Amino acid sequence: MISDIAEDFYHYLLIERGLSDNTLTSYRRDLTAYIDFIKTSVNKANWEQVTRNDITNFLYVLKDDGKSSATIARHISSIRAFHQFLIREQVVTHDASLHIETPKKERKLPDVLSIQEIEALLSLPSDTALHIRNKAMLELLYATGLRVSEMIHLKISDLHLTMGFVQCFGKGAKERIVPLGNVAIQAVENYLQQARGKLIKRQGDSNILFVNQHGKPLTRQGFWKILKKAALEAGIHKKITPHTLRHSFATHLLENGADLRLVQEMLGHVDISTTQIYTHVTKARLKDIYMNYHPRA
Repeated sequence: MISDIAEDFYHYLLIERGLSDNTLTSYRRDLTAYIDFIKTSVNKANWEQVTRNDITNFLYVLKDDGKSSATIARHISSIRAFHQFLIREQVVTHDASLHIETPKKERKLPDVLSIQEIEALLSLPSDTALHIRNKAMLELLYATGLRVSEMIHLKISDLHLTMGFVQCFGKGAKERIVPLGNVAIQAVENYLQQARGKLIKRQGDSNILFVNQHGKPLTRQGFWKILKKAALEAGIHKKITPHTLRHSFATHLLENGADLRLVQEMLGHVDISTTQIYTHVTKARLKDIYMNYHPRA
């Protein structure tokens, strides 16, 4: 059956490739649409019958639906990985996804906060356990450039505060070590000493670093709400997402002369071209500064 092998593919991604839940969800979403198209629109009974033309027609449907080039490129990547799996498992004798052209991605520059906006965001009051926790999270994210998914899965044992670094596991369960500055270390220590115990209460002393007001592990959605509220209180009205602090971390490092390779390593990017987007951001910001302040601009 057309659909049956898909579950084997997701199991392979989880067990053998060690992909995160978010990445697996993305694969499943892309391939559900693709498999549904193959079953209902081109009426193929098995994967051996699927051709390159079938895949191309599916991509045209995505384009007609107004999907961006980045979304279509992501679908192509998922489809290629799936068809390579079909070859590997000897479900088919040919790879129908060969020579499918990937559309050029639109290089959208990420939104970043200015240093003044970062200062405002990190200067909010820390007079309650929740405020102390929020301060620690924001300081940690800006100090390290961690993804939010990486931060909420941090354990106390991942902290090495006396040595000044944090250990985290990124995409594909890849481990990396990221330095921590003194301000972030102080904020995290303050949270551990004054706030975390109050939040844990009767839930037991789990090893998860950041917990919600019920003592349970914080979620991505929970942090997103915290960040939006903190941004409003700081008077920041531009669009801000959990990834904004990561973008700001990388941009400010490069603006101050950091080596691109070191920033790549701290961000956990496999390909340096992913990190290079931040060099475009710094150039754009330099142009803005020039236009605003040069007397003959």
